[in-house]
Amino acid sequence: MVVTVKKLDLDPVTVRKARSLARKAGKPIVNLAQQHTTVSVERAVLRLAGLTGADTEGIPWVNRLADTVRADVGLEHGLALPVWDALIRGEAEDLAVLAQKAASGSVTFRMPEGRDAVRARTAARKAAAAGMKRIDGRRRERDRLIKRHGDPKQRPWIYLIVATGDIYEDIPQAQAAAREGADIIAVIRSTGQSLLDYVPEGATREGFAGTYATQENFRLMRAALDESSRELGRYVRLTNYASGLCMPEIATLAGLERLDMMLNDSMYGILFRDINPIRTFVDQRFSRQIHARAGIIINTGEDNYLTTADAVEAAHTVTVSQLLNEYFAKEAGLEDWQLGLGHAFEINPDLPDSFRMELAHAMLARQLFPNAPLKWMPPTRHMTGDVFRGYLLDGFFNLVGAMTGQGILLVGMMTEAVVTPWISDRDLALQNVRYVLGAAGNLHEDFRPEPNGFIAQRARQVLGESVELLEEIVDDGLLNAIGDGTFGLMKRPQDAGRGLDGVAKKSAEYYNPAIELLEEGSR
Repeated sequence: MVVTVKKLDLDPVTVRKARSLARKAGKPIVNLAQQHTTVSVERAVLRLAGLTGADTEGIPWVNRLADTVRADVGLEHGLALPVWDALIRGEAEDLAVLAQKAASGSVTFRMPEGRDAVRARTAARKAAAAGMKRIDGRRRERDRLIKRHGDPKQRPWIYLIVATGDIYEDIPQAQAAAREGADIIAVIRSTGQSLLDYVPEGATREGFAGTYATQENFRLMRAALDESSRELGRYVRLTNYASGLCMPEIATLAGLERLDMMLNDSMYGILFRDINPIRTFVDQRFSRQIHARAGIIINTGEDNYLTTADAVEAAHTVTVSQLLNEYFAKEAGLEDWQLGLGHAFEINPDLPDSFRMELAHAMLARQLFPNAPLKWMPPTRHMTGDVFRGYLLDGFFNLVGAMTGQGILLVGMMTEAVVTPWISDRDLALQNVRYVLGAAGNLHEDFRPEPNGFIAQRARQVLGESVELLEEIVDDGLLNAIGDGTFGLMKRPQDAGRGLDGVAKKSAEYYNPAIELLEEGSR
């Protein structure tokens, strides 16, 4: 179900202007991304071609091979031509052996020329195409399973987090949550994984405040939720995180293992993990192209701005980021139904009319993006140790979700931001959601704010402030705006941050078969 009724008297000219400004602000970033590559983009090609596993130190073979090629010929040409040239020359019988030889120093790479370059290009494209074929097959498999089991009957979909650190403990908890009514299971990543410049291998049991995002963990959880889908008669979706320094690789692994949603924000890593802006924008464009191909819904992270900036004063920065995320996503090939744009219920509840303002902000997002499955986030910043107050706040949050027709509702916990929730807390939170959606799930059909009342005026104010900020960003440039602390009060200059050393400007000889195939598929 998509809510398309226009309930706010927004000036269509202002809305068009906002989108036009977002496009102008984002276009130079897209150009920058097209002119550069990163180590993770290049490693994603090797993963598409089937290279898996790690050495005895736990360093993936894709990293070992990429590092050696880069040391020999540089990153600016891409990895594809030197790697497949080496295979054609007989340096190794396959990628796995080549990576092992590269790590031991027993092979030297070169940039092929002439016919050698043509042969390497053909072989690299064939290998990457095999990976794309697997992703395409997993997308068709999802479509078949949804047709067989059906989608949840209600919207918003109920989104619940599992985060034990142990994949084998996550699985039974996830299945129990699905039985209790969760439609989407999100496996939070272990703290700090976004700062690792490699993707760990295998099933993991020792994550802190989350479980490592690995291909094997993806496979295990997807298989478990497929069992739950058969048992419950509805398709249960799986979410993880394509963010941090390995965004392109994790997106690729998600496509290969049929994940359904991925946290993927254009600026989150920059603002909250101090990852270099250029590295992030290059990586996010490739990762979103993969998501588009795989039929994955992205979840963006605008809610995080309101944990560091005031939710009333900074409301327009959320709208600006949503518009930018929409532009970047569509430029990469994502469709409206894949845009889980984020926003949150984070206004101080002690403020007068706080609930009315939350309604205004949620309605503004819903009307600006009528065909997107918006992701509505629960209160966290103003939660206290009073669990009764917290439970009531979550009820208000769920009610706003029902009144404004949100697409994805993340279950809030009464002990949010105080302790790691008990399973009993989760059950109570799900009861809260079920009660509100059961009693008021279709309230959005009846609710209409006064055309010139508080809610409508507040929405128009936020939209007007968004246009003003976008005009400033267009004049000064998005990278400068990020450096000045425009979003979430975080100042992140373009020449600093983690991962900058993994960025290279493409040479005239650059070749990446994955990008070639992705862009051919989007035409």
